[in-house]
Amino acid sequence: MEHLWSPWRLAYVTSASGAAGECIFCNTVRPGRDDLVLVRGRLTYVILNLYPYNNGHLMVVPDRHVATLEASTPEERAELMRFTRHAEMALTEAYAPQGINIGINLGRAAGAGVLDHLHVHLVPRWNGDTNFMTVIGNVRVLPEDLGATAQKLRPIFERLARSD
Repeated sequence: MEHLWSPWRLAYVTSASGAAGECIFCNTVRPGRDDLVLVRGRLTYVILNLYPYNNGHLMVVPDRHVATLEASTPEERAELMRFTRHAEMALTEAYAPQGINIGINLGRAAGAGVLDHLHVHLVPRWNGDTNFMTVIGNVRVLPEDLGATAQKLRPIFERLARSD
């Protein structure tokens, strides 16, 4: 079995809740924190991951601070899934990945970097997209700036929102 270690994420994972218990996702809901937000719905939004595994790594997040799918409302779950579908479509159109990891980590033991605020990760993947820089050098090599990623994806999300 091969192992891929990402020790560079430890500081992020252990401090993702922010200062004094602040939730980074709840803080994003506030006006003026929208630079990474790609689209907002009535109950959820799509945001680029500030510390991406790959170009296009984004998350679908409920506005409400809710920890689990069980605790979410049917309306939140419906919009969460609609935006997850849109994210899959947008990433496929913009990046033509050979695969996409889609996942929810509930709890620290499951790998959740932000505890108690449900979110869905979508990570585009390509054959051979890991390299020695991540494994040996503790460095991620991303050829695209987050601002460029947002400019590429935002119009696609806007179009998809109009088509529903």
